[in-house]
Amino acid sequence: MQNNKNLGAKDRIDKLKKVINHHRYVYHVLDRQEISDAALDSLKKELFDLEQEFPQFITPDSPTQRIGGKPLPEFKKVTHAERMLSLNDAFSKEDMQSWQERIFKLLTPQEKSGVNFYCELKIDGLAIELKYENGVLQEVRGEVFISKKEFEAINKLQSKNNLPLYANPRNIAAGSVRQLDPKITAVRKLDSFAYDIILGIENHTHQERHELLKKFGFKTNASNQYCKSLEEVLRFYERVKNIRNKLTYEIDGIVVIINNNAIFEKLGVVGKAPRGAIAFKFAQSQAITVIEDIKIQVGRTGAMTPVAVLKSVQISGITITRATLHNEDEIRRLGVKIGDTVIVGRAGDVIPDIIKVLPQLRTGKEKEFIMPRACPSCKTKLQKSDTEALWRCPNPRCFARQRRSFYHFVSRASFNIEGLGPKIIDRLLSEGLVQDPSDLFSLKEGDIKQLERFGEKSAENLIKSIEEKKEISLARFMYSLGIRNIGAETTIDLARHFRSLENIKNAKLQDFDEIVNIGPIVAKSVHEWFSQKDNLKFLDKLKKAGIKIKNPPKKAKGKLSGKTFVFTGTLGSIERELAKEKVRELGGNISESVSFKTSFVVVGLEPGSKVSKAKKLGVKILDEKEFLKIIK
Repeated sequence: MQNNKNLGAKDRIDKLKKVINHHRYVYHVLDRQEISDAALDSLKKELFDLEQEFPQFITPDSPTQRIGGKPLPEFKKVTHAERMLSLNDAFSKEDMQSWQERIFKLLTPQEKSGVNFYCELKIDGLAIELKYENGVLQEVRGEVFISKKEFEAINKLQSKNNLPLYANPRNIAAGSVRQLDPKITAVRKLDSFAYDIILGIENHTHQERHELLKKFGFKTNASNQYCKSLEEVLRFYERVKNIRNKLTYEIDGIVVIINNNAIFEKLGVVGKAPRGAIAFKFAQSQAITVIEDIKIQVGRTGAMTPVAVLKSVQISGITITRATLHNEDEIRRLGVKIGDTVIVGRAGDVIPDIIKVLPQLRTGKEKEFIMPRACPSCKTKLQKSDTEALWRCPNPRCFARQRRSFYHFVSRASFNIEGLGPKIIDRLLSEGLVQDPSDLFSLKEGDIKQLERFGEKSAENLIKSIEEKKEISLARFMYSLGIRNIGAETTIDLARHFRSLENIKNAKLQDFDEIVNIGPIVAKSVHEWFSQKDNLKFLDKLKKAGIKIKNPPKKAKGKLSGKTFVFTGTLGSIERELAKEKVRELGGNISESVSFKTSFVVVGLEPGSKVSKAKKLGVKILDEKEFLKIIK
């Protein structure tokens, strides 16, 4: 059994080394990227962890042992006075504690008591070494980078000249330094921070080296900080994370260094990385993991969504065990198999996506996934229209569909009933206490108190929570109904236009034409929902249960009246929902898709395909700074 585990680990290590070396070659030599920095970091972290567990498989050519990427043949080789090193990565408190435990094993009790740290902001740039040829100075090391402002200016110029946009400031900085023509490098407004000095001058701590660099006139980072313990390091990390978006340059974490130079030197170097320093990086928006299974989730509208069951992984600081595969066509496009190693991404509160399969890491044991042709809940034959990629269960009384509708009805964007999650809803349904969401509002404490693990106080709190949510805005109410093709933004548009449930219920198809963001598909969905007898009975039950719907005030005229905004990417200085609300307050509209009716597309960090569509349609693109000027 142990032998099989060893063989499996060795095979995985060998495959990881090949994949990492390929992507490092693509970046360092070809000056491009096939996967994100976060995905590559995740691959390197897995390799490092495996090599820690199975040190017998560490080889000199491993990416953990040597810095990757061969220089272009046009560059001359230079021998450094001391070798250039790279750092191993940590992504969590647990990783940092493991690092400290590893180094403490190599120190005496007295040395352990003398351990403290110097923390530097980890600039997202390119490591450089400066050497004066006149003999006055031997070497200074630092990081060269480009500011956020300059990055935006260069990308604006790229866009104006119909050239591809750069992915991030680090790519521009690295590409600028690697230019064969120094004139091109000169026009790029590069900046740098010095962080180390090699002079043979006696100094006891890394902090003293920074002070010496500053005295010599080098630019050092004023945000760096001495920390006397790992607890202080963790607090510093959190503070830096909070100010990250306010900095004029990009960072991707902090560098934590044993401050005492003698202890640092004693700990030595393993492969390419010093034991006495580590890169404590911010939570990744993408990571590598394995698909352990693929299951079908039945949605409230009958949609069959394949969901990947993942080996648990941390993304954006949250443990992820599921990722959507959207539909059968997406599985074919990605070439996903059960057992595959994949890149998983997560943006905001959205369920994670499978971004890319890494077939180079396959073992031959992976299995094809076959989409079922009958509903896994009610066994009704599935249907698929010519206009969409989804298979659907057409049975409106399908238990799985009804249960999902129930979850949606009480969710945060709908009635937002606190303390009423899926597990409690399942209990209420299985006990026969409710049949549809309207039954919630007639529940009494005694009905719930009798359930196992439900005490008097918890029953009282739940009934109170339900009672408090009997009054709801028209937009939220419309969203709670779970009408097909209707999202939260659409319900706001409907509420602002019709201004009462009765008006929506009695609206004819042509009445929807006047609403900017609503097309024929949405209009048909709403119209059909209100024409079905079962749905009208449900509305009547809600009314009898005491639900009161607050109609919106008349739409205010403002400087953005008649303007429609679309947002893409993460905004740094304002939450997206607040940004949307500001637009509405000024009379503007919000849309989730780009069309000829769109006035502006507001672009944040890591934008999606909406940018290219906006360019294609000639829609004006605003960065965050330009948008903030408009709403102020």
